Amino acid sequence: MHEFDVVLLEDESGGYVALVPALPGCHTQGDTLGEVMDNVKEAIDLYIETLTEEEKKELLKEKVVGIQKVKVFA
Repeated sequence: MHEFDVVLLEDESGGYVALVPALPGCHTQGDTLGEVMDNVKEAIDLYIETLTEEEKKELLKEKVVGIQKVKVFA
């Protein structure tokens, strides 16, 4: 069993988007938090199925250490 950090965002059209930083391109969406969490578990499982053993070793050791807000003038 592996544990992944998931970033949840509110979708501008309603619902939620889930991103998995350790797995580039692994993301999904759902109308509710429960639905998006179910969907992200499935997305992670499907993503991992596509990896070689070497890729798994590299990607599965990645950890998110924090999320920070940064203010900039745009």
